[in-house]
Amino acid sequence: MKAKDFDRKFDDNKQDIIDDLDLSSAKRPNQKQKRINVDFPSWVIDSLDREASRIGVTRQSIIKLWLVERLEEKAANKRL
Repeated sequence: MKAKDFDRKFDDNKQDIIDDLDLSSAKRPNQKQKRINVDFPSWVIDSLDREASRIGVTRQSIIKLWLVERLEEKAANKRL
């Protein structure tokens, strides 16, 4: 398929283009995972577990969520 045909198909929004894409080598930039270890006092872990349970996620998820929120907040404040 030529690029102009693909663009037209996409722009018309009437046809699904997903079958025209080769997603076998698709990558998300800046999404490579790295493992770290962090030591917390037991009271912090207990608090994390309670909050994670309250909202129905894992301890790891709540830690990731809160870290990302904090980093995004800091980035937004820097732009101001």
